[in-house]
Amino acid sequence: MSTVVVGVDAGGTRTRAVALDGEGREVGRAEGRSAIADAVEPRAPAEAVAEVCAAAASAAGGRLPVDAVWAGLSGAGREVARVAVEGELRRLGVAREVRVGTDVAAAFHDAFGSGPGILLIAGTGSIAWGRAEDGWEARVGGWGPHLGDEGSGYAIGAEGLKCVARQADGRAPRTPFALAVLGFLGKDTAQDLLPWAASASKGEVAGLAPVVAASASEGDPAAQEILARAVRDLEAHVLTLLDRLGPWRQPPPVALTGGLIRPGRALRQPLEAALAPHGLEPLDRSPDPAMGAARLALAAAR
Repeated sequence: MSTVVVGVDAGGTRTRAVALDGEGREVGRAEGRSAIADAVEPRAPAEAVAEVCAAAASAAGGRLPVDAVWAGLSGAGREVARVAVEGELRRLGVAREVRVGTDVAAAFHDAFGSGPGILLIAGTGSIAWGRAEDGWEARVGGWGPHLGDEGSGYAIGAEGLKCVARQADGRAPRTPFALAVLGFLGKDTAQDLLPWAASASKGEVAGLAPVVAASASEGDPAAQEILARAVRDLEAHVLTLLDRLGPWRQPPPVALTGGLIRPGRALRQPLEAALAPHGLEPLDRSPDPAMGAARLALAAAR
């Protein structure tokens, strides 16, 4: 068949793939299981990427190997992990040209191409990436759950668990929020959260963010404060890049993506309101990282 390339956006929740033909037209899409770059165990994420590539190629009427695959993976910012997964994908024979990069790079390419801008991602984790008008690039955040991820779903979920503990102790006023968390997890008391939290994955903790958002919308002050703190943290990501990459001749375009800040999501409106006084207006669409990766794959094939 004619030229087919596949771009992949892989993270802790799911993996998405887009297939393009040689003219850059979308000819297939697919979704699959999560994949995070891992230097020690690269085979599992590589196999997950290979599966979704095969599904996208099939949707395009073809099969592996395609002409090129560009896979953006969470965790691929660590060079040793990136190289390990790339090697596994080559061994699996997914494409004649194989490139692995970060999911952030894929999203940034879809939003801005080779131009300037600031990208903020707030989903399970959080990170901001910017490119100045002179091409200089910088990152803020992306330190993971132990050192960072402020304003992320994980941070919101973790703070929600701590809030339940404080309320159980009497260190904070009791509100309906604690009962909402316990009910969502099927637990009777705050003490029951200890074994759950000890074994919960990052994604499971982040899964509590909608509970916090729902309680906040119902007027619970504890939940509202957790979300307000998340907005302040995400605002700080963007403003730090604005300062580090300036001065700017004009306010840079800003792209917001991730489960918490896409249009209609819990933090979108308050974050837009926080950025507006700085002359920053988000793009009216969320970046499509899989499409950005697919365009990078097409460039690699050429």
